[in-house]
Amino acid sequence: MTPKKLNDTPCNTGENPLWHPEHACVYYTDIPAGILYRYTPTTQATDIVYRGDPVGGFTRQFDGSLLLFRVRDIARFDPKSGQVRVLIEYTDETMARFNDVHADPIGRVYAGTIGRDWKPVGGLYLVDLDGSIRRVTTGSACSNGMAFSPDESTLYWHCSSRRIIFAYDYDRANGDLSGERAFYSAPSDEGTPDGTAMDEHGNLYSCRWDGARICVIDPAGKKIHEHHFPVPKVSCATFGGPNHDELFVTTAGGGRTESKPDEGALYHLRPGPRGRAAFLSRVQN
Repeated sequence: MTPKKLNDTPCNTGENPLWHPEHACVYYTDIPAGILYRYTPTTQATDIVYRGDPVGGFTRQFDGSLLLFRVRDIARFDPKSGQVRVLIEYTDETMARFNDVHADPIGRVYAGTIGRDWKPVGGLYLVDLDGSIRRVTTGSACSNGMAFSPDESTLYWHCSSRRIIFAYDYDRANGDLSGERAFYSAPSDEGTPDGTAMDEHGNLYSCRWDGARICVIDPAGKKIHEHHFPVPKVSCATFGGPNHDELFVTTAGGGRTESKPDEGALYHLRPGPRGRAAFLSRVQN
């Protein structure tokens, strides 16, 4: 239950850990550095597989590649060859860049944005299978982690700037979100809601930026447990490993002269319950 540090990568903003079953590794990004890392548990090796434009978030595509959501485009990246191909060029007056993203059961992708000049004009966009994009929510200066309930009827979304986790009714047919409601409001002494993961029982593992913890929140919106970390900026988590019973957690704060050695590293723990594999994106253009 105690988090274990896996490496010493001093990520400024480590984010979006994603278990890749075929590659048996975790990919994650250091956003401002424009770096994508790969951690392989069997060898305990951490490699840089991508350097380029900052990647706010990414999904695993149906063909094994990664779909990178960058500052002004969405690109297909092959970790084995290193090839990057831009699929969609996109930006608008409201967004500074893409942030956390999450594929739905059909293969569409909900893409969060950070509002330009940190104003509450960002939100969630839906990228459809044909590459078309439409906005589905707004009002956030910093959109963050998402997760589906085990029955896939509800999408949970973290709005960091409002410190609220929202819940939506999810329409599988077209990706529409409705019935917005505040599922959990984080008190100031808990840290800011950031990335998240979902276990088999419907519990959210909600990371806390400047909170040094992951809060476990049950389907009723009640906090039932906390996992504490030795670093303050706990940014995102994903279930992985052969049985999806391991939690891989990114942190931030590295790359600064005053940072502690453990800040920005990748962490690991076994919380007990299993998670599920992330949905594959199927965006083509």
